[in-house]
Amino acid sequence: MTGLWVLMATLVAAVAAGVLLRARNGRVRAAKPAAPARALPGPVTAVLDPAVAVTLVQISTTFCAPCRHAKAVLGPLAERTDGLRHVELDVTNQPEVARSLSVLRTPTTIALTPDGRELLRVGGVPKGPDLLAALRPHLTTRTS
Repeated sequence: MTGLWVLMATLVAAVAAGVLLRARNGRVRAAKPAAPARALPGPVTAVLDPAVAVTLVQISTTFCAPCRHAKAVLGPLAERTDGLRHVELDVTNQPEVARSLSVLRTPTTIALTPDGRELLRVGGVPKGPDLLAALRPHLTTRTS
């Protein structure tokens, strides 16, 4: 009988964890305003363009299936939005980049200003309309 209770508790915990992860996937989180500015790793500063208001840096790995979905959302969004650029950064062979950015999962998308200030981040596949709404104060958009 104890085994049955353990099995039931495990199932309940697994379902609760699944629901929580699903709810957090793709959620836009604003950068913490009180967070101290940190130096960005070289590969990230290299992709920042001073002529673009916001650069979406997508942290990916080689065998990440959701990373391809994130790229399919972010690429077209950046193409049709003035002041927005999308760059995919594969950290498979450079985990220190992910570590220095406090990235715990891929894909993670970080919106950065030209001077490297973090505006927001999204863990998982972003929802295009939610991301665009959060970025709207920082850029000008064309009609989609």
